[in-house]
Amino acid sequence: ASLVGPGKALVLGPTYAEHRRAAAIAGHAAAEVDDFEALAAADLAVVVNPNNPDGRVVERERLLRLAAKLRARGGLLVIDEAFMDVGPRSESLAGDVDQGGIVVLRSFGKFFGLAGLRLGFALTDALTVERLQAQFGPWAISGPALEYGIRALADTGWQAGMRRRLAEDAARLDALFGRFGVPVAAGTALFRYIRLANAARLFSVLGQRGILLRHFADRPDVLRAGLPGADEEWRRLESALAGWASRRDDDAKGETIQ
Repeated sequence: ASLVGPGKALVLGPTYAEHRRAAAIAGHAAAEVDDFEALAAADLAVVVNPNNPDGRVVERERLLRLAAKLRARGGLLVIDEAFMDVGPRSESLAGDVDQGGIVVLRSFGKFFGLAGLRLGFALTDALTVERLQAQFGPWAISGPALEYGIRALADTGWQAGMRRRLAEDAARLDALFGRFGVPVAAGTALFRYIRLANAARLFSVLGQRGILLRHFADRPDVLRAGLPGADEEWRRLESALAGWASRRDDDAKGETIQ
């Protein structure tokens, strides 16, 4: 965020809250907007693509047009592609950063499951790389973290297999939710995005069974669900959903009788 002097920072939301916070710390007047076209008025624009928590994807051509507008007046477009490893990679801006005015962020904590390494990287033009390196200093990350990252990026066989497995598990989770009347609205292969009128009730019932979904205080009808792991976790989720659906149906009958 400090690559641009203090000005107006706009983040396409609703999304990961730390981008707005980082922009404010860097001295920007930071705000979240829900209109993509509004980003053209920013000095610093941030788009999470695919988005967290709803999986929204902004097309590459739209992002490039925005980048050109910002670049023409010294602005910067930051694209957070932490989930692009399971997204439509044709929409990535990773190959376009040499045009200038674009920074693409990637993470090892999502697709690779290596959050504990605190490792990620930025893709941008050579001049901006030099500026970032000067700010970070020589010891930004550890040698072991670098080694893990290099090996993870090189293991293309594992990546292909994991993408297939995640896609299958996401479809399986959608089907499981659907059996019990829980509509999956969107998401990525790593998480599913649910809109439900009684989302708070489902969150509470599953939580009592030790199953934690993400609930959003400012969006009470929204939940985000990760993927179960072992077969036991799938069975536990199925049992909990069956219990929730039974309570829901009993409550509906009670209301009808009254």
